[in-house]
Formats: sequence, C-alpha cells, structure tokens
Amino acid sequence: MPVMPGFPHRGRRRFLGLAGTVGLLPWQTALATMCADRRRSWQPCRVLLDDLPRAMAAFAVPGVAIAVVEDGAVAWQQGFGVLHAERRTPVTEDTLFEVASLSKPVFAYLVLQLSDAGVLDLDRPLVAYRRPDYLGESPWLARITARDVLRHTTGLPNWRAQPATETLEPKVEPGTRIDYSGEAFVWLQLVIETLTGESLDRTARTRLFAPAGMRDSSYAWNEAMAARSVYGHRAHDAGEAGMPPQMLREQWSAAQTIADRDGIPLSDWTWAEAARALPAVQAATPPGLANWPGDILANAAASLRCTVGDYARFLALSMTRGAQRAPWEIAEATRQAMLTPQTIGATPWSAKGLGWNIEPTADGPVFHHAGSNGGIFKNFALGDAARRRGFVVLTNGGSGQYLYRRIVRAATGLDLLAFDR
Repeated sequence: MPVMPGFPHRGRRRFLGLAGTVGLLPWQTALATMCADRRRSWQPCRVLLDDLPRAMAAFAVPGVAIAVVEDGAVAWQQGFGVLHAERRTPVTEDTLFEVASLSKPVFAYLVLQLSDAGVLDLDRPLVAYRRPDYLGESPWLARITARDVLRHTTGLPNWRAQPATETLEPKVEPGTRIDYSGEAFVWLQLVIETLTGESLDRTARTRLFAPAGMRDSSYAWNEAMAARSVYGHRAHDAGEAGMPPQMLREQWSAAQTIADRDGIPLSDWTWAEAARALPAVQAATPPGLANWPGDILANAAASLRCTVGDYARFLALSMTRGAQRAPWEIAEATRQAMLTPQTIGATPWSAKGLGWNIEPTADGPVFHHAGSNGGIFKNFALGDAARRRGFVVLTNGGSGQYLYRRIVRAATGLDLLAFDR
C-alpha cells in the first residue's frame, strides 16, 4: 500500500501524545528504569538480560542473538535460547540467522561500492543494463533506476503472487511515491550479475564480506551453513503447534542436490544456473515450493544468512568513518547519501535513504531496518551514525517483533515511530 503523509490515527499513538503531558506510561517507566544508563551505552543491562528468558517464553521466541556497536566497532554480542525448540541446540555467537529484509541494506552497500567504482550509474535506467524476460510492457519500466530501487520508488510490488506466470509491472509512475519492493532488488541483483559476470554471493564475498571481516555471511547456502542455522517458529498466537515450513531452507536443500550433481556451489549460481536447475528441483519437491528461478537463487532482498556479530560489523560501516575509511569502503559522500532521507512520500516513520530507513528522534536521526521472512524470522537493526553506535536483534520466532521492540526500547531508550506502523 502507498505510504500516506501525516501521522496514523491510532489509539496507542494518540495515547502517547496525551502521556507526554502527564509523564511516562507505566510500561515506559518500567523500560526506562530497566537500563537507566542507555544514553551512555546501548549494551543491554543486567536487569534486561535477566528478564529476557521470561520475555522470550511469553512471545514464544526460542532463539535470540543481540549485538552492540559502540564507537564504530562491535563492543558486545551474545546468543540466547535455542536454534530449534525441539532439539535444544543453544544459540551462540557462531549461530547463523536468516536475516530476511536486513539483506537489503547490505546489498545497497554493495551497489554503492560499484557505483563509486564507476561500474554502475545509479541514475541510468536498469533496462539499459538488463531487461529480464519476466518484465511486462509498461513504459514506466524504462524509467526505473538503481536509485529508485534503493529508495523504494520504483512503483513495483513487493512480490508477485504468481511469478511463474505473472509479469512484473509498476503500479504507479516511478519516482512519485514509496512502494516497498523486493522484486526491484532482485532485478537490480540481475543487473549487478550482468555487470560483474558472476553470482551475487561471489561479488558480495569478494567486495564486502571478506574485506569487512564478515566471515560468516552468505546470500546462499550449503550443508555447513545448514548445521549452524536457526529454524523458524510460528508466532505464539498462531494457534497451530509444531514447526512450520522453512521456506529457503527447504527450497535450497532441494537445490543443493542439483548443485552437488553439477559441481557448481549454490553460492556461485547465477540466474542462468537457477533457471536450468528449476525443472529438476520442481520434480523432486512438493508443488508450489519452487515456482521460478528466484526461489532457488541467492536473493538480494531476503536471503542473507549471517551471525549477529557479522551484521553488527556491517552496521558499523554505515557510521562516520573519517580517516579510518579503507579503500574498499564507500566514499564519505556516498555514505552520507545512504543516510539522507528521500522526500518522495516520506513520513516521520518511513523516510527512505539508499537502503536504510531514516527516523528523527529527540537524540538526533537514526537509521534502521526490519526483517521478516515467512512469518517465522523477525529481525531488527538500528544505528546512530553521529554517535557511531548500533544495535542488532535477530530472532527465530514469528512474534520476534514484539520481543525486539521491547529489547530496543529498554537498551536504547528509543520508542521508534516505525514500531507503531
């Protein structure tokens, strides 16, 4: 749906407005007291950590990982709970999470690296680089640029309902409003594939993961990653017991058989490899599991898998760098552009930078992004570029958003408007 200007007419937000005249609400007071030194540090205090098992049980979230960035570096990280509710393997600092849409800012950074290197022009229409055969006939398609993708102004839908048979068309004129779109990120991913001549994951490993020390990050999959990865769990109010379908895990486990047969790792698959493998994967899996090559290909919008520490390392790259900036990092002007709000369709809770959401607070602007895959993985990352601090919470539960909001509020003191959308 389009984002409309102005504030939402919602009960809690109106109530908070009234509360501002009479003091904090009881739940705000409790959270504020929980970590009273949050302005000095965003590291979770002992009271919050002691209360975490109770909160995890209340929201039926079996596993959580938290990391904190202070002074532009990872200062603290810890895992809690288990990978799988029935197997009881503990979450550790080495556990891999499916970070869902937290994949998008990482991909945006990679795109901006290529832009700084002159490989890609952010304002050149994507069709000039690559026009996937699943695009429709709208003349608006010829106007969509990489900048539109990163700030979500392509007019494209988030995902098509039937990608095997449905063409991709913009709903509105590009550049006129915010329409959150994973499809747009996949199209830009294919452009990057054309420009580099290699898979998304290989490009990310070479240009970003390796130099940034993100040794446990991948947009793809293999058996070693499977052993260290969390499973997703239904929301506590879903009314259905047991483990739900695991989406990417099931799709890629089927694709892994083809990759082993052909001797090409999934991390090196391009769109062409995925398209060739699709019939074999479909023949070996239940109907509807793999509908188009995008279901078994590394996905710039949603398939990043990493440790909480690795994501915190990436978060630090969005902070002010100064003389510490390495040659492979994006230029300072590019970094600032990444965190500069776009004016098109922006509201106080959804201003878009280039890959990040931007929100003003009483302490200054912060950047953030949430992630949700399949209703079973809920994640959140937050940064304050001026103070060079950040916060990451990764979960493996369908009610994880309630938990991460509680944790972020208590540890940082920020009750973001984005939490109330």
